[in-house]
Amino acid sequence: MFESAEIGHAVDDQTYKAAVPALREALLEAQYELKEQGRFPVIVLINGIEGAGKGETVKLLNEWMDPRLIEVRTFDQQTDEELARPPAWRYWRQLPAKGRMGIFFGNWYSQMLQGRVHGHFKDAVLDQAINQAERLEQMLCDEGALIFKFWFHLSKKQMKHRLKSLKDDPLHSWRISPLDWQQSKTYDRFVHYGERILRRTSREYAPWHVIEGHDSNYRSLAVGNILLEGLQARLKAPEQPVNQAVPPLGNSLDERTLLDAMDLSVALEKDDYQRQLIEEQARLATLLRDKRMRRHALVAVFEGNDAAGKGGAIRRVAAALDPRQYHIVPIAAPTEEERAQPYLWRFWRHIPARGQFTIFDRSWYGRVLVERVEGFCEPADWLRAYSEINDFEEQLIEAGVVVVKFWLAIDPQTQLERFQEREETPFKRYKITEEDWRNRDKWPAYRGAVGDMVDRTSTEIAPWTLVEANDKRWARVKVLRTLGDALERAFDRDEK
Repeated sequence: MFESAEIGHAVDDQTYKAAVPALREALLEAQYELKEQGRFPVIVLINGIEGAGKGETVKLLNEWMDPRLIEVRTFDQQTDEELARPPAWRYWRQLPAKGRMGIFFGNWYSQMLQGRVHGHFKDAVLDQAINQAERLEQMLCDEGALIFKFWFHLSKKQMKHRLKSLKDDPLHSWRISPLDWQQSKTYDRFVHYGERILRRTSREYAPWHVIEGHDSNYRSLAVGNILLEGLQARLKAPEQPVNQAVPPLGNSLDERTLLDAMDLSVALEKDDYQRQLIEEQARLATLLRDKRMRRHALVAVFEGNDAAGKGGAIRRVAAALDPRQYHIVPIAAPTEEERAQPYLWRFWRHIPARGQFTIFDRSWYGRVLVERVEGFCEPADWLRAYSEINDFEEQLIEAGVVVVKFWLAIDPQTQLERFQEREETPFKRYKITEEDWRNRDKWPAYRGAVGDMVDRTSTEIAPWTLVEANDKRWARVKVLRTLGDALERAFDRDEK
């Protein structure tokens, strides 16, 4: 895979100087058109052999293009803040917005490659990391991103020659870093695992480009032309995606769903409610203060029918806790900043650190509920979201996050009574809007979407808890008990 990058590619100075002005002008034009259109972000991943010109090439791109529209990110050793969260969190929060370019040094490929080369983990872990990288890039491209992946290469002979030349030059010996010396000793392993990664992750939506780095003129023109051709092709592509033929999900023959199997008549008497509420609040507060919580974070997702009592349940959960220990994230229509990013971005940035608890009042499931029913995204988008959401939650759980998901269900008559009560009660009128009444007319469509959501995203590691919410007392206690049970199970697994 690297043979063609070891044959001595070179461009003479005269040819280089003649080509640069037109290339710079075209790159600037494409960059400004990218900003003007604001349709997609550009992500450039920089990887390869030390000393092959990675830093020099990125510096040159900043000179050739407008650096105000380029975000260069370097991911070295993880910070304490990053170590307290899932590995992908550090990358998601740095993604460029639509219309901008992000250049990532030390990205997800660097982390997995260095870890395997130095024996920090075995092939199975590397393969898992490769699969996660593929899924991440597939999602980013499906969300509109344009990804360039560059591997800057030197042959073993070229690398040794470079190190010797610099070592013997007192004016430039400082340019040799400890990583250069280290890689000179692990070159064969680095190239072996690098080839494995490139072979597995070079896809039509995000191919690798191997650049021979020995000649600066050649590598600069090669990278510049690849960027230009990719940008120009994408900028000329149709703005609207081609409508895809999407097969239906299908319904059960008797049209029954898990929601139909719920017994919404269950209820708690007031005295039982008060006793159980206090017991479960005390248990949850104790568990969140437990020292074992240092290895975990807790995420609670609240979804449900309008007027199902999500707000009341959340208040009963929060009432038991120290305000410094939890954070409530209300999810409404995305802001301009959020619309310029993949839809999961606004949730990734709120993932809590270990020891913390985040409550999502509405969540990433809007993709397969509101956006599906209201037609805010194409069928192909919400259909692929099921697997994207499962991947997202799996990453959280593998990092020690306990994920608890609630669907609060009520029947149409109970919803009508609560809507009418809100309209008649002055301090509750803010809770009822025209949109609530309009959504009520789409009850069958939302019910079908909820059934599909539960069927496709209630997994063994992140199951849905369906909460019978016609009786608010029952619902609040069940929510608290479920949270406590989930933490106890996580703690028990730690001890096994």
